[in-house]
Amino acid sequence: MPPWKNANAQGTSEMFHDPTAALSALRLTTAGSVDDGKSTLIGRLLLDAGAVSDDQLAALRQQAERRGRTEIDPSLLTDGLMAEREQGITIDVAYRYFTANGRKYILGDAPGHERYTRNMVTAASNADAAIVLLDAGKGLTRQTRRHFYITHLLGLRHVVVAVNKMDLVDYAEPAFLRLAAEMRHFAAAIGAPPPHCLPVSARHGDNVVRPSARMPWHDGPPLLALLEGFAAGAGEPEMEPFRFSVQLVHFEGDAGARARRVLLGSVLAGSIRHGEEVLVQPSGERTRIAAIDGFDGPLPEIRRPAPARLVVADDLDIGRGDLLAAAATPAQVATRFEARLCWFDERPHDPARRYLLRHGSRWVSARIARLVELFDLETGVQMPDPKGLGANDIARAAFLTQSALAFDPYRNGRATGAFILVDEQTNTTVAAGMIDG
Repeated sequence: MPPWKNANAQGTSEMFHDPTAALSALRLTTAGSVDDGKSTLIGRLLLDAGAVSDDQLAALRQQAERRGRTEIDPSLLTDGLMAEREQGITIDVAYRYFTANGRKYILGDAPGHERYTRNMVTAASNADAAIVLLDAGKGLTRQTRRHFYITHLLGLRHVVVAVNKMDLVDYAEPAFLRLAAEMRHFAAAIGAPPPHCLPVSARHGDNVVRPSARMPWHDGPPLLALLEGFAAGAGEPEMEPFRFSVQLVHFEGDAGARARRVLLGSVLAGSIRHGEEVLVQPSGERTRIAAIDGFDGPLPEIRRPAPARLVVADDLDIGRGDLLAAAATPAQVATRFEARLCWFDERPHDPARRYLLRHGSRWVSARIARLVELFDLETGVQMPDPKGLGANDIARAAFLTQSALAFDPYRNGRATGAFILVDEQTNTTVAAGMIDG
C-alpha cells in the first residue's frame, strides 16, 4: 500500500516518508488567476504539515476572532504585507520555508493579478516546480493559461495543476475531469508535457496533505506526497558544460610584484578542475584555470551552484560580464538571436524604442528587430508577424545587440539563456526573455 493511503492513521511527521526520496531543498512557486486560492493552499500546506508555530497559530486565531470567524484564514500565513491583508490579495511574492519528513521546501506565493505578472515570472524563474491553481467554479481563465504557459517557457520540470475549491462543486468527479481535460488540451496546444491534475479544497484541506474522504473517486496521492517525489535543480552538474559568470575583478599582489587578476563570480553550470582549459567569452581567448578558491581555501574542483574566486594562467583582459566556458563546449556568441518574451510594460512596444539588455552581469544596448509571432492565450495558436505587443503579451522576437553576447539556448541552460529588457529612458523593466538561439 502506498504510504499516502494510510495517512489518516499516522502522525504528520510519519506521513508519506520515502527513504529513497531526494532530500535536497525543493523551490516551489504557486501560480494561477487572482482569487483561485493560492495563498490559502500554501497556508493549508503549512498548517497540516505541522510547520506553523504556536505563536503564529495564536495570532491567526486572534485575527479570526476580530473578523467574527470561527476558522482561521490560512492565506494570512503567506500574505505577509499589511496592504495585502487589508485588500485580501497578494501583491508581492511571499516566501516561506518549512521541512516535512526530512525534506526542505521554499515556497513562493506569487501574485495572481495580471498587473503583477512580472512578480510571478520572478518567482517561477527561481523554482524547480510549480502549482498552477484554477477555481473549479470559474474554470480556466486567461490568466490561468498565461501562468501555465510561463511555467512552460521557463522550463519548469514539475508542474501540478490543482483544481481548487472542489467544495463549491460538491466534490463532483465530472467537474474535475472536464477541467483536467481542458488543461491537458491547452498543454498539448502549446507543446507542454501533460501536467499532473489534482482535485483539492485548500479551504478544508482535501488532498493537500491528507487524502480526501469526500473524493474517494480520486485514487492518486495528495499534494505533499507528489512534491516529495519531485527532484530539485535543473540537472546534474556533471552533465552540463562549465559556465562561470564574472561579476567582479580584483587584483592581488605584494608591492613591487605583478598583481594577479582574481575573478569573482558564480559557477552557473557544470564543474571545473584546476588546470583545465577554458574559453573567455565573448572574446574567444583560451587559457587554463590556475587556482580555485572557495570559502574554506584552495580547491581542486568546484561545481555549480557555488560562488568562487578563480585565477587563470594568462594575463588576459577579463572583466565584469564576461563568461568562462568549457573550452570543448563553449557557449554561442552572437549579436543576433531570437527569444521568447513576456511583455510587462503598460505601454505597447514601439519599434523605435531602444533598450538595455541585461544578461547575467553583462549589460548591452539592444533593440527588437522584428516581432516574429504572438501567442494567443485563448486558442493556443501562434500568430505570425504581429503588429505590436501589449501588457502581459507573450511573443517571439528577433533581437539585435550592439555588442556580442555569450549565451546558451534557454532549453539548455536557464542561467545563461535568460535576460531582462530595460527601457533606456525610464529604467523600467519592460520584459523578461528566454533565448531560443
